[in-house]
Amino acid sequence: MDFDFLAQTFQTLIGGLPLTLSMAAISITAGTLLAISIALTSVLGGTAGRAIAGAYVFVFRGSPLLVQMFLIYYGLGQFRPSLQALGIWTIFREPYWCAVIALTLNTAAYSGEIFRGALQSVSAQQVEAARACGMSGVLLFRRIIFPIALRQALPAYGNEIVLMVKATALASVITIMEITGLAGKLIADSFRAFEVFIVASAVYLLINFVLTRILVGLECWLSPHLRLPPLPPRPRETAC
Repeated sequence: MDFDFLAQTFQTLIGGLPLTLSMAAISITAGTLLAISIALTSVLGGTAGRAIAGAYVFVFRGSPLLVQMFLIYYGLGQFRPSLQALGIWTIFREPYWCAVIALTLNTAAYSGEIFRGALQSVSAQQVEAARACGMSGVLLFRRIIFPIALRQALPAYGNEIVLMVKATALASVITIMEITGLAGKLIADSFRAFEVFIVASAVYLLINFVLTRILVGLECWLSPHLRLPPLPPRPRETAC
């Protein structure tokens, strides 16, 4: 194995790291806000809210992300006059924003279900105890429901974040030169697919290692009861 070529490949692929991270950060942030709206609509919106949230989740969770990306990037080009009239064609003509929109809509469907399950996992006893202490409305949600739901959702949502970082690789099919796009260009130039993909995999592994360590630290911070030292054993009582 040519280690000089591996080092050069690593330097080249690192050039696509800012693009990969920016796509992941924007889509995860926007997707989280949309997912919270979907979860609240499903839980608090009654029959109509559940139907709307369920339809959204069914469409974007049930179809491949690659197809969604193609529909936004290639398909919406057929409606260019309408999009120009609305003043949003400048967004949909850029592959970067098409990829971000597709990633956002997709992750919102998965994350919305995660948050919905987390909100519904808060026990009625905890809510009733908070109401007995005088909490209600926004205060009840901020002090009791949201912290408990966040702690419940974090492990599954952490997996979704990792999956979204890896899903940015699909943006290479719509001409975006992020890590995978640069890897494909290197393979076309050098015909050394094995070495290039080994380095690309190592870069993604490094990104996700940092992310998982951050998520573990956040989960530990949100679970202070798990950091408490174990209680010492009680001494046995001796019979008189």
